[in-house]
Amino acid sequence: MRVQHILRAGKELYEELKSLQIALGAVPSPFDCFLCNRGLKTLHIRMKLHFHNGLAVAKFLESHPRVEKVIYPGLPSHPQYHVMQKQCTGVSGMVSFYIKGNKKNATAFLKNLKVFTVGFSLGGFESLASSPAIMSHASVPEEERKALGITDTLIRLSVGLEDEEDLLQDLEQALKAAFE
Repeated sequence: MRVQHILRAGKELYEELKSLQIALGAVPSPFDCFLCNRGLKTLHIRMKLHFHNGLAVAKFLESHPRVEKVIYPGLPSHPQYHVMQKQCTGVSGMVSFYIKGNKKNATAFLKNLKVFTVGFSLGGFESLASSPAIMSHASVPEEERKALGITDTLIRLSVGLEDEEDLLQDLEQALKAAFE
């Protein structure tokens, strides 16, 4: 009886793992392995620029009159800034901020971006922007979103490797256009 139970559990586990392998591609192709290995060789250089640009964008946004609040552990205004300093060797390129105004202003900001691309995927080499309230968290009930701080004016940025001045100019012109 016990052996049959173990065999049944083993078959169920096998089927589950097989399903995951098909869905997720648990075994990368040789080309994917080559790309991963090649990318690792320049990862440290790309991360330095990612950190640099993220901090520059966060500082810019924090000082901008059309921005209500910036959430970024690399800024002294962040409640866990000192923890980040103790635990990290760099700061991420992920920056969240609340634009002043309302949903209309946030949407206009996103529509006017030229260097940043509006999209779901975060963490690539290109700069991306999203509005969690209408994109990634749109299916979450509004009360729950608000409890989590996900309002209509929250913007999330994944700052990429583009030229720092191009990024800041793009944010400036989009913020200006959002209030015209």
